[in-house]
Amino acid sequence: MGKPEKKLKKIILILGVTGAVYGSFRFLLPLAAPFLLAWGAAVCFRKPARALSRVVRFRLPGRQWALPEGAAGALELALAAGLLGAGLYVGGQKLFLEASMLVDRIPDWIRALDIWLTGVCHNMETALCLKRDVLVALMREMLRGLFQAVKEGAMPYVMTNSLAVFRAGAACLVVGTIVLVGTGLCIQEMDLWKARCRRCLYCKELALIGRRIKIVANAYLKTQGIIMLLTTAVCTLGLWLMGNPYALLVGVGIGLLDALPVFGTGTVLIPWAAVLLLSGRWGQGLWIMGLYVLCYFLRQVLEARLMADRVGLSPLETLVSIYVGFQLWGLLGLFLGPVGLLLSRDLTESLWQEYEEEREKGKESR
Repeated sequence: MGKPEKKLKKIILILGVTGAVYGSFRFLLPLAAPFLLAWGAAVCFRKPARALSRVVRFRLPGRQWALPEGAAGALELALAAGLLGAGLYVGGQKLFLEASMLVDRIPDWIRALDIWLTGVCHNMETALCLKRDVLVALMREMLRGLFQAVKEGAMPYVMTNSLAVFRAGAACLVVGTIVLVGTGLCIQEMDLWKARCRRCLYCKELALIGRRIKIVANAYLKTQGIIMLLTTAVCTLGLWLMGNPYALLVGVGIGLLDALPVFGTGTVLIPWAAVLLLSGRWGQGLWIMGLYVLCYFLRQVLEARLMADRVGLSPLETLVSIYVGFQLWGLLGLFLGPVGLLLSRDLTESLWQEYEEEREKGKESR
């Protein structure tokens, strides 16, 4: 009876820890997310904030004052956010220019589609011995009905979601303010909170959670950032060499799409290559297919090498945890999946080890 009882206790422990991790991510994480971001920013900006605090000093009547470390950290975070926003603005202008060029070409594509569909309908009319333009009129009527249905369905959607977009913008502004102020406060009180954690009953578990989150965040953000930037650069350069006028717009779109586990670069590049090959443009079709193969192997090699080696998960465990996390929490689950798996595994092993140690001590005392 010893072994079955031990296995049952281990199963109960695994289920309990996994349920606690899931419940924490599901209910507590949305409340604590701004402060976790503030703590992470404080860790990154603490040393520069100390250096800036030592440099910025001013004298008031009767006393010399230094810039507080918290204020220095918040100032540096605001400056970094401003520089990032300026970079996104400059890049956004280029993307908007290419998007405008793309919109201007839509009427030409519609006319080309109309000519192609008209030719197909005429061929079918000849083959079926029908009157001239019967299928053409039917096809145009169907397309007008389709466009009208899309228009009628899109307008309520836009009106309904415009308020949601406004609320999301206001929420982002509030969260950004909390993160900015929280970063300064975390820098100012970091030593105090570290001392409290060391005196806490759950000091070992808190240290384990913090260490794992740091490892996974560092590995995941670096890995996905490197892969996304390289994919964007490869696609943009490849399309530019093809002479595509929308190289940057399409390259950035493919890079962002590649970060999603369900879609990837093949969602765009494979159909694109197939259309080019079927239309007889073999050179461009093979070039696009070559871009897809290069991006595919780039992701497979880098993700397995950078992500799995750093977090301590095998490539299969990493893939499974990312997929399960995506199904449970959406895009945020791409990060939470590996974190949850590691936390569940490490906490289970830590608690089971403590249980075994207490059990051995109990046997020795008898």
